[in-house]
Amino acid sequence: MPGKVKLGVNIDHIATLRNARGEHHPSVLRAAQLVEECDGDGITVHLREDRRHIKDKDVFEIKKRVKLPLNFECAATDEMLEVALEVLPASCCLVPEKRAELTTEGGLNVIKNFKVLKEFSREILRKNIAPSFFIDADIEQLNASKEAGAKIVEFHTGSYCNKKGREQKSELEKIRRACLEAEKLGIICHAGHGLNYDTIPAIVKIPQIMELNIGHFIVGEAVFEGLENVIKKMKKLMVR
Repeated sequence: MPGKVKLGVNIDHIATLRNARGEHHPSVLRAAQLVEECDGDGITVHLREDRRHIKDKDVFEIKKRVKLPLNFECAATDEMLEVALEVLPASCCLVPEKRAELTTEGGLNVIKNFKVLKEFSREILRKNIAPSFFIDADIEQLNASKEAGAKIVEFHTGSYCNKKGREQKSELEKIRRACLEAEKLGIICHAGHGLNYDTIPAIVKIPQIMELNIGHFIVGEAVFEGLENVIKKMKKLMVR
């Protein structure tokens, strides 16, 4: 499929920098507004149970003051369901969450948590919020996602990004096969985790992938290049 793949910018780690001093700088809202000014396609924020970076106030301010679609990442808990139903983001990406992890370590086990995920999806669909599941490129998990009500799947690209040579090509092929199956099921494909300048080009060649959600690399590289420059460079790389 020709054209540009959309870029959703995850701004969690702007909040990480802010929280390091317990003050108000750098502004998460300003970062979201800058993404909008740079023609980013969406904003992603992950409201964790422990509020280690994004805070509730951030989510509501961004939804109110930024016109870009908001992708609200969270665990499938009653608390987060209440927040999602109040914020009314464009999509709600359900992710696994462990208190001790530094970052999300893998995809959801949809099969194991099927009942909870299906109920969560049903509730947010009533408010026209698109359920999105963050999963590994696994056909069984993909099929379960469809049954549980997912309209979007975001394939975890961490293994692909962390490997080299033949192993990396093997991981890429898994993602490619999973995208083909998702297309047959009528599910929109996104991808994210660990992506950078080097790993993006091969991923965007997969025609079913409509959007990449990237955070850590963008925020880290912005220290050297500036947030605006990194976003623009990313967008250029994402033309098929």
